[in-house]
Amino acid sequence: MTDPGRAVFLSYASQDAEAAQKICEALRAAGIEVWFDRSELRGGDAWDRQIRKQIHECALFVPVISVHSDARHEGYFRREWRLAVERAGDMAEDVAFLLPVVIDNTPDAIARVPDRFREVQWSRLPGGEAPPAFVERVQRLLSPAPATTRPLTSIGSSVTRETNEPVRASRSRVTRPVIVAVIVVASLGYWALDRFSKHMASPPVASASPTTTTPTTAAAFAPPLHSVAVLPFVNMSGDKEQEYFSDGLTEEILNSLARIDELQVSARTSSFSFQGEHADIATVAHKLNVRAVLEGSVRRSGQTVRITAQLINAVTGFHLWSETYDRDLGDILKLQTEIANAVASALKVTLLGDEAAKIQIGGTHSPSAFDAYLRGSKDYQNRHAAEEVRAAIAAYTEAIRLDPNYALAFAARSLAFFELGNWWTTESAAWHEAYDKAQSDAQKAIALAPDLGEGHLALAEAHSARLEFAHALEEYERAVALAPGKAEVFEEYSDFAGAMGRFDAGIAAARRTVLLDPLNPHSHAALATALSWARRDLEAKAAFQDALALDPQYSHPYAWWLYFALGEYQDARTWCEKRPKDWGSHVCLAIVYDKLGRRADAEAELARYKAGNPAEDDWYQYAQIYAEWGDATKALSCLDAEFPLIGPTRFPGMGTT
Repeated sequence: MTDPGRAVFLSYASQDAEAAQKICEALRAAGIEVWFDRSELRGGDAWDRQIRKQIHECALFVPVISVHSDARHEGYFRREWRLAVERAGDMAEDVAFLLPVVIDNTPDAIARVPDRFREVQWSRLPGGEAPPAFVERVQRLLSPAPATTRPLTSIGSSVTRETNEPVRASRSRVTRPVIVAVIVVASLGYWALDRFSKHMASPPVASASPTTTTPTTAAAFAPPLHSVAVLPFVNMSGDKEQEYFSDGLTEEILNSLARIDELQVSARTSSFSFQGEHADIATVAHKLNVRAVLEGSVRRSGQTVRITAQLINAVTGFHLWSETYDRDLGDILKLQTEIANAVASALKVTLLGDEAAKIQIGGTHSPSAFDAYLRGSKDYQNRHAAEEVRAAIAAYTEAIRLDPNYALAFAARSLAFFELGNWWTTESAAWHEAYDKAQSDAQKAIALAPDLGEGHLALAEAHSARLEFAHALEEYERAVALAPGKAEVFEEYSDFAGAMGRFDAGIAAARRTVLLDPLNPHSHAALATALSWARRDLEAKAAFQDALALDPQYSHPYAWWLYFALGEYQDARTWCEKRPKDWGSHVCLAIVYDKLGRRADAEAELARYKAGNPAEDDWYQYAQIYAEWGDATKALSCLDAEFPLIGPTRFPGMGTT
């Protein structure tokens, strides 16, 4: 190597040497100088000093991530990663230094990597096969730097700094075999708490007001290069009843874009929070931290539709692309694909491999089925009662009748059945029926479209409802890998991972949720929950404060616990006394009053709670109160009463303890 001070360092675990060799060869074939340690490094202290020196001097550090690196508790490559992160911490924000590469399906949300790696875009090179687009990317990095550069600020961003440095590779010399034991604990308490909080909490999300200040504001606006928000397309049909169609079509275009790995797409809740506000593009972009904004309108008349769309560069204010489409409804799926492809092209995103096909995965060519699916989605998005969930199920069922191969409709109906059982059902037989249907629909969705992330999410939820936690974990991880742009997938996985004791994975997934859906208070509450599972109570409280900054009226049945866990009993009391209609406040006050020495008030609060909540529904909460009172006998008695309701009676063959 002629000039080791102008190098890019490739770091990998020894098990990934073959894949690293392929990357090396692809770069060398393009005239890029690569240092490969198999032939150029020697062992011992001199080798260690050489590695440290090159990491200190290199211009670009490329860690290779895989199931092998994930399984390694120890390895020299981890030292290399740590040294690179330390150096990155000393660099200016606009210096592109880290370029992670993944050679298999390891999800970024759960990989065992430094947090700093998650702040930049990951390139996926299956088996180490480096396509021309990746090689060109490296070549751009090695070309002279432009006058201005962009900081690496998010997972969805792309590296833009350009240098002249060649590429160097090193590998771990640690070859000691590692035995990885994966233990999944089937915790009855997890299911009881999860079902309780979801069943009794206020159902899903009211949109946050876009006029509310976001929790954190950047000193300078430097959004990820390949990032976009899709604003709700305006209904120009002159019929308010057609709004479900314009909203639904917008969401489907958003979902199509979110399936493109290289794009970071703001989630629906955050994008739709601007609906009807007429916010300017710059405001939208700053609040969602995106570089481009797609907006448009829909005019539907019978079986024909006119769609106008325009993509705007939020940094410069210039139009990147615009188009008007006049189509028959039968071409609607093709039209979604056209728009998604056009947006990707305008953002200079290269669709690799099967990514173009991923845009339309699980869809339908039946306009009637698509229309029914959109009606179901509208009902499901606006659900506040069991009747609305059932209405969504009916619409999804109609979509499936019209197109029995509509995988997305099966996945959506599965999630609706899961919610019906989880939130709106109290009897064991009804639980069993709802979860059976949820699992059947999820399996059908996957059979029709094996790579549909929504299908794997639905199956994960169904498994978790049945306490089949090992299978649920597999499906959550598959969903995360297949749907890296779906905030909902990361939020659900985060909650599950935290409950299973996988705290780092849960926190990473929650942070990804916030990144994708920054104006949704639920995203910040999900992060608070993940941090709380890990007993990082101060951080959890701060994350919940971010949710309140977005929506001061936002509530959660266990928000008080964030104060309680820190010993801030008076603050917990104040929180709960201000929310007397919140069912969680009764549980809170029964516990907090006792901690404050007000036992009579605590017992009175428990009595009020029992008066409005039949014991068969709330044994778990009674157990919690008695446990905090120090009455273990009564607490265990309540759990003994709860078990038949959620154990063998509900799941025959589950067994007893």
